[in-house]
Formats: sequence, C-alpha cells, structure tokens
Amino acid sequence: MIPPIVARGMDVQEIYSEVGKRYSAAAEGVEAHYADSVAKAFGYTKEELSDIPQDANLGLSCGNPLAIATLREGETVIDLGSGAGLDVFLAANKVGSKGRVIGVDMNKDMLKKAEELKASWGKTNAKFVESQITNIALEDGIADCIISNCVVNLVPEEEKQLVFNEMFRLLRPGGRVAISDILAKGPLPDKIKKSMALYVGCIAGASQVASYQKYLQEAGFNGIIIQDSGNDLNIYRAETADNFSESIPARDTSFADQGKGCCAKTCCSSTGNVQIDIQDIDFNEWTASYKIFAVKD
Repeated sequence: MIPPIVARGMDVQEIYSEVGKRYSAAAEGVEAHYADSVAKAFGYTKEELSDIPQDANLGLSCGNPLAIATLREGETVIDLGSGAGLDVFLAANKVGSKGRVIGVDMNKDMLKKAEELKASWGKTNAKFVESQITNIALEDGIADCIISNCVVNLVPEEEKQLVFNEMFRLLRPGGRVAISDILAKGPLPDKIKKSMALYVGCIAGASQVASYQKYLQEAGFNGIIIQDSGNDLNIYRAETADNFSESIPARDTSFADQGKGCCAKTCCSSTGNVQIDIQDIDFNEWTASYKIFAVKD
C-alpha cells in the first residue's frame, strides 16, 4: 500500500487551510505573460483564450482536460476546483446555450472572482457552487462529463477516494471523467514531501499512478486511461523571473507573501530553518502531468 503523503505531518484541516490561503492569493491575479505562457504550454490555443474573460486564466493549469473530454452541445459538465473559471467558460462555449457548466470550488475569493467574470462575460449557461470536492452540494446523476485541472492532487491522500466517489455519484450512466493532474513517478523524497510550498503548488501532494487507478476502480469506473501528457512541468520555474528559495518551519505555516502562480516566486516565502532552492528541483524528474479518462457504465 502506498503511504499517505501529508506535508510536514500536518493534519487534513491544516492542509486545507494552507491551500485556501494559497489560492486566495492567486485569485488576486497574475502577470498576463506568465498565465498565457503556462496555458499555452499545456495546450490552450490563443483563439480559445481570446473567447473567454482574460482574467479567468491564472496560470494554474497542468494540462487541458477539454482536449480529452469531447464535449458536445447540450451536455452538462461539472468542473471540480474551478478557480476563476478558465475551463468553465471554455466548456460553456462548447456545450452551447442548451448545455450547462457548473464550477465547484471551496475558495470564496476564487468564487467571487469567477462570478464577477461571468457577469462581465454575459453568457448564462455557467454557474458556480461553493463546496469541497470531497462532498459536493449537487444532486446525483446530473452530469455527462466531469473535468478537473490540477486540483485533485491538492486533496489530502486519505480523502482522495472521496473525490472519485463523488465523480461517480454525479455522473449519469455513460458519463465520463476527463481530468488533468500531476502524479508522482515514484516515491517523493522528503525534501519535496515536506515542502508546504510545493504541496500547495501541486507537487508534494501528488499521488502515484497506481493510486489513481485504484481510486477510479473502487469508485466504480471502467475504461480507465492514465497517460503521461509529456508536458514540461518546469514551465512553472522557467516563467519565474528570479531564483528563489523557501524556508520551511517545523510547524509554522504562515506565508509572509503569498504567491500568485503555481510555484511562483512569492509563494514560497516563510520563516524557518530548512532551506530548499526550488530552482534546483527538476519537477519532471519526480512528477508528470497526466491525462486521466474513465467511464461510468
């Protein structure tokens, strides 16, 4: 059995708290160049990005779930961990006025931003719901497709099965899961596992492929495909102008200057006595971006 990955021995609620702080900071916005570079690196086209509110793209992707979702007009789509609405707005364009897209997020600041962007966008086939993705406040069997982008890895390992169970519950028979996520290629070293900055940056909480296979199977899914997308995760570092380091305290999780993008310069500032130079870590050595697809029969 693969042991749970819990950053610095923190309990579940502490992890959720730190993730919340990180993404509240991200909701304030990022440099457009950074966000565009990350999105394009993971397969979003200039044309797609130009047809949604610009500020919906916060450079938080690790793939493009819509590329494997094969969305059709009139479908109902649920996006788990929808953030500022990037994939919600793109999916809304694909399903058209007869379809609908529901974004689910636990972060109030992200939801506020998404609602503001939706109001400025003017389309009515998208909505946002405040909820944790381990216990979603939606009815059974309402979705044709569930998407998610670099979010499930942020859920503590011992609660990830709940997320896949919720996906299965929400889908209609014949519905599908199409998600992008960061998974570990093998056991992560302590210098990564114990980094809260890398946990909230979607690296340290990465499960191994075998775990996701098991979670999907135990939830009831068939036709499971988990494939390395071949994307370069070092884009997060390459698009950060300066080298930076983080200091990790034994239990102090306060961040003096919250980061805006994934593993961006300011997300890794805290006080303590264990030094890690993030620029010296090759994310591709330990993790990869995966395309994950499964069907509810």
